[in-house]
Amino acid sequence: MEIERTALPGVLILTPVRHGDARGFFSESWNRARLESHGIDIDFVQDNHSFSHAKGTLRGLHYQAPPHAQAKLVRCGRGALYDVAVDVRKGAPTYGQWVGVELSFENGRQLLVPEGFLHGFVTLTEDTEILYKCSDYYAPDCDGAVLWSSCGIDWPLEGAPVLSARDAAAGPLSGFDSPFDWEGP
Repeated sequence: MEIERTALPGVLILTPVRHGDARGFFSESWNRARLESHGIDIDFVQDNHSFSHAKGTLRGLHYQAPPHAQAKLVRCGRGALYDVAVDVRKGAPTYGQWVGVELSFENGRQLLVPEGFLHGFVTLTEDTEILYKCSDYYAPDCDGAVLWSSCGIDWPLEGAPVLSARDAAAGPLSGFDSPFDWEGP
């Protein structure tokens, strides 16, 4: 497993090794013991699967507040997407900063988004599948969103995104009272 650090502490790009032959490939997308040896200790409890028909479908920017905050490990099962994490930990030197990475079936990359970060993505192809692990169960009373266009993200869009009514109506980052605190280095 290749582990690449990003400009935001804790946000990592994981690229599993693919063992291929004429039939296709095999890849180990998550191995708790192996990643613990690299200091990544997350207990994932839920797997989610998202499908988007249209290219340009944007989902986010979402978070789940404490006491049910979630870390996520995101990968693409089919197609391609641009995946984004935004730091919203109060007091963090990187508050409001973001990183984005292309995840595709072809490149096999995954993005690890820790608790305290907004998460969102836009599909780069039609019929894109997103698979992600979560470190806590979905809790509707802790679910929230920040407006996708309010964080200065350079989304790779070729026009207006396809949005849900909820995401289109989310409040901007400038008025967001983050439920997350930075705990230092």
